[in-house]
Amino acid sequence: MNRRVRVRFAPSPTGALHIGGVRTALYNYLFAKHHGGDFILRIEDTDSQRFVPGAEDYIMESLKWCGIKIDEGVAEGGPHAPYRQSERRAIYLKYAEQLVASGNAYYAFDSAETLDNMRKEAEANGQTFAYNYQVRNQLETSLKLSDSEVKERIARGDQWVIRFKMPENENVEMDDIIRGHITINTSTLDDKVLYKSADALPTYHLANIVDDHLMEISHVIRGEEWLPSLPLHYLLYRSLGWSDSQPEFAHLPLLLKPQGQGKLSKRDGDKFGFPVFPLFWTAPDGSTAIGYREEGYFPEAFINMLALLGWNPGTEQEIFSMQELIDIFSLEKVSKSGARFNHEKAKWFNAQYLRHKSDQELGAMLLPLLAKAGINTTAERANKAVSLIKERATFPAELVDLTNYMFVAPTSYDEKSVNKFWKPENVENLKLMAKEIEKCAKIDEKETETAIHEWIVANSLSMGQLMNTLRIAIIGISQGPSIFAICEFIGKDETLKRINKAIETIG
Repeated sequence: MNRRVRVRFAPSPTGALHIGGVRTALYNYLFAKHHGGDFILRIEDTDSQRFVPGAEDYIMESLKWCGIKIDEGVAEGGPHAPYRQSERRAIYLKYAEQLVASGNAYYAFDSAETLDNMRKEAEANGQTFAYNYQVRNQLETSLKLSDSEVKERIARGDQWVIRFKMPENENVEMDDIIRGHITINTSTLDDKVLYKSADALPTYHLANIVDDHLMEISHVIRGEEWLPSLPLHYLLYRSLGWSDSQPEFAHLPLLLKPQGQGKLSKRDGDKFGFPVFPLFWTAPDGSTAIGYREEGYFPEAFINMLALLGWNPGTEQEIFSMQELIDIFSLEKVSKSGARFNHEKAKWFNAQYLRHKSDQELGAMLLPLLAKAGINTTAERANKAVSLIKERATFPAELVDLTNYMFVAPTSYDEKSVNKFWKPENVENLKLMAKEIEKCAKIDEKETETAIHEWIVANSLSMGQLMNTLRIAIIGISQGPSIFAICEFIGKDETLKRINKAIETIG
């Protein structure tokens, strides 16, 4: 590439950051780091009516949790500061006025009432109202009014907007890295508002073009909902004389509902019981939404899952570290079509990452959970306990339930397991097995298992029936990890004690 890669993630602080937004940030980050470039966080808060307190901090905390490192931004600073658009408001009017002076934009003084009446009239005639080349010369604009009238109206405080003057019947030729070549005729487009006197702020269209140019953004990677704005943005670059430095564009596919129809929403998460936000969120009205972090997801599992929603590495590999993603990521392998969200797959990713963590890491997670449950043990025993059950866990919170019986003898026994395996002949053989265990100096998983198996075979007993009966006595249920590994963990005395207790309790 001829110039340094610089990308930006530019969310609006209007609420919690949707995981679709996190994926946009991730793809920007992977692309930048793959090319040795910069990742910039810019807060686009020009829509003052939709601003939500706390949303900006939420965005930054979410990216930090995900491991997406910001090179330039609100907190980090940088050579193109400020990175919050509301602090850049003095910049935009200059460029809006430049567009008016060059004939590419105009002042419009139309009242909301006038425009509302025109919409109603169009609807009454079965048409859709568009503010475009067909109507702009009939309205109160600088295209119709004299220069003196325009200046007079601005001076006396009339409210106005600056609209882009969309060319008539021109084909705009555009290129998108993901979607290829696109042609749109300008006669199908309306004259978008670029700047509003009411709040002295630009709209998204002007602000993002100006900021991307001034911040030397090389690639704009954003959601496909912005694809209809691409012709306007191309024309704005041309009108401002910046075509030579215009960034390349890539529009990402949507994240779809689990059923595959429509964009994934918070409502889908509420309905099916999964998060659609990275972190827990409390809205200004007091309503809350669950987050991946608080639900027990590891950030690396969350990122791995998101990376594969819309991007395919072209191999069978599914587990990638952040560095591996950086090494192989390319926009050319991003799909044009939407990616269906699968919450079961998200859980699968978390289970894979949990199983690949060391016993020490998981033991450190287990210790406080056990303490909360009133069970005190050592780090060494916690590490050993998780080593036996981590293949069965998906979330850290499950570790305490999966290991509880290693520290506390069962006080009840699974009814279904008892009905199936706790038969008189099995109980009598369990008593004989206890005598065999008693002969051992201590319980060693492999040695004791071999000795008991040989004893069962020698006495022509049922291996499956007897092993499940032993398991019920030791842990209260007929499912779980190696029963002799558990017996070794709790020790010979506790093993015999639990067998005798089960025989007395169950009968």
